[in-house]
Amino acid sequence: MILKKTKAMRPACLFLFLLIVISSMTAFAVEPSFGDDSDTVALRGRVISVEDIEPDESVRDFVQLEQLATIEITRGQYKGERHTLLNSLMGHPVFDLHLTEGRRVILWGEVDEAGTLLQIYLQDYARDTYLYLLVGLFILVLLLVGRLKGLYTVITLSITIFAVFRILLPLLLAGYPPIPVTVVVAAFITLITLVFISGLQRKTVAAAIGTVGGVLVAGLLALIVGRAANLTGFSSEEAQMLLYMEGTINVRGLLFAGIIIGALGAVMDVSMSISTAMTEVYCVNPSLCFKELFNSAMNIGRDIMGTMANTLILAYVGTTMPLLLLFMGYQMPWGTIINLDLVATEVVRALTGSIGLVASIPLTSLAMGLLLVRSNPQEKKVPPPSQSA
Repeated sequence: MILKKTKAMRPACLFLFLLIVISSMTAFAVEPSFGDDSDTVALRGRVISVEDIEPDESVRDFVQLEQLATIEITRGQYKGERHTLLNSLMGHPVFDLHLTEGRRVILWGEVDEAGTLLQIYLQDYARDTYLYLLVGLFILVLLLVGRLKGLYTVITLSITIFAVFRILLPLLLAGYPPIPVTVVVAAFITLITLVFISGLQRKTVAAAIGTVGGVLVAGLLALIVGRAANLTGFSSEEAQMLLYMEGTINVRGLLFAGIIIGALGAVMDVSMSISTAMTEVYCVNPSLCFKELFNSAMNIGRDIMGTMANTLILAYVGTTMPLLLLFMGYQMPWGTIINLDLVATEVVRALTGSIGLVASIPLTSLAMGLLLVRSNPQEKKVPPPSQSA
């Protein structure tokens, strides 16, 4: 009965959440602002023409090439205006922006009191168009392969983005304690995702219990080990920049909150896979007792555990490959490497997330077994031996 009501409510829920997501995402389409009283505005433009010129002798020691570019503003109140800027190239692969005809760019400009655009300056390439195309391709693949389930996946992903950018990050920025807030948001994301994908069923409840339990294990373990190892949370440049922002942000707590969010997807995947497998096994053979169901789920979980643990570890290793290459290139001793705050933080992040993933296996198996087998299993009656005439 519950399942039928859930399926009937899905269209209304889909429509409601679509409205919420669409209304919330409109804020991301607004161009950046530098303040109402500022004489600086953010702009977008397209390169109309580029002329390479030799740099002046006074700057030739550090400027290899200069470009005189004509750029047309393509959006906003200055759309259609054309301006010329000088782009200096110093031969640096990170900071140089080599302009070509037709390239879309991000600019910032100076305006006078009357609102007239006086001068424009190059800020970066415009990359968002290609990102939106990739997002569109991702959604198309989900819909083509998953059909209705693919649509539910798109909706749950949108809700996840909404929860992170409209609930979690604003609360963290306002100074709320990171770990409790992250746990609540993670539980919300888990419930919404699982209910949309599978409906309000016993396997959904068990998967939610296993997911929340797994990320709690990961977060608490990271908190204990992080304090014992004296992890500061300032291992990245972005975290260090938070020191100069207004407000009180608990950066160390933010580190542990990031571990919870980072492990959430993998833990949810494992929990849902186990609960679904147990449901299918029980439907095929309802006479199974709790112990038999639990053992079957643990066997399934052990197979999943190896690949998913590798997934988490490789994901963290992939993000730190340049750093690992630096260590190898400069032949730093192992004792120095492992005791660096940055390295220790990544090790704690990877291992606690993996432990939380492993912990979700028995938690989900236990919850699902209790939900499926509501009463004590009856002993199988052995038929009496046939009496010979």
